[in-house]
Amino acid sequence: MTTPSTTEAPRHAHHPPVMDSAPAQQGASGVKGVLLPVAIVLVIGSIFVSVFLAAFHSPKPHDLPVAVVGTTAQAEQVSAGLEHGLPGGFEVKHYADATSARQAVQERDIYAAYVVDSRTSAELLYAGANAPSVTSTVTGAFTAVAQASGAHLDQHDVAPVAAGDSRGMSVFYAGFGIVLAGFLFGMMTYQIAPRLQYRWRMASLATFSTLGGIIVALITGSLGFAALPGPFVGIAGVIALMAAAVGGTTMAFMRLFGKAGMSLSSVILLTFGNATSGGTLPSTYLPGWLRPLSEVLPVGVGVRALQGLSHFNNDGLVIGIVVLAAWALVAAGALYLRDSHAPRRRATV
Repeated sequence: MTTPSTTEAPRHAHHPPVMDSAPAQQGASGVKGVLLPVAIVLVIGSIFVSVFLAAFHSPKPHDLPVAVVGTTAQAEQVSAGLEHGLPGGFEVKHYADATSARQAVQERDIYAAYVVDSRTSAELLYAGANAPSVTSTVTGAFTAVAQASGAHLDQHDVAPVAAGDSRGMSVFYAGFGIVLAGFLFGMMTYQIAPRLQYRWRMASLATFSTLGGIIVALITGSLGFAALPGPFVGIAGVIALMAAAVGGTTMAFMRLFGKAGMSLSSVILLTFGNATSGGTLPSTYLPGWLRPLSEVLPVGVGVRALQGLSHFNNDGLVIGIVVLAAWALVAAGALYLRDSHAPRRRATV
């Protein structure tokens, strides 16, 4: 008796999921293993020291925007006095009245306004939230101008720091902290889960960014140190975007350049990013070759957005959101393209 033949149903082709794995780890040995870590770390450390010293060893403003309220002749006199005291330090604008000048200071269009009331008195409007160094610069410069003209100078802080941020430095520490966390996340995600699928790695990045934003907003807000008085949702959102931008970029560097990606990320995002963040001094205090970085690196645009949310009527918020989102999206796109062209590996069950 013959057994009836059975027709086997055709099988559909099955493509295993793409595994997003870090480049294969290859350890150095011998003399290379001894000297290579020394060389890499010393180079990174030297870059760090050099960049921060270039930025902060002797900071002074370059065309810091300020204003004069008074006649054209008075504005020219004040401008000449500022130029004499600090050549090239200020860009002097002429405002028609004290109200518009005050609003410009509060929106950070200018950093101070010198209002000429009469021949014997003047008023200085400044924003303490711009940090002590800026306050010291503008009060010192305009005090000298007033003394030279024989005028009594009244000083008014029209955008003070928060009660929990007496030195105006909290935004720098918040930015530095989330950038450091993003850098560490980008490295650890490949160390802990080197074969994680792309969609799950993106889910991990989103979870880290969201929770990071919420936690930092709680710590710096009214429930914590009351250091950043901006709206909770806004602060949390900007911090989350900073975390996604830095974490995603570090992941992309690690995926594209392997071990070198960690060094590249530390130099670009941590060293250059924090040195040009504007958290301690505005970008106008930086050397010319560093100044443009504050407008494109994640920490610089993020810090300005946080300052705007907290003190300056949302100054820098829109451009900050756009730039941070661009960093995060480009990083995610680079990871996707890299993984889609990588050899397919079967998932381990």
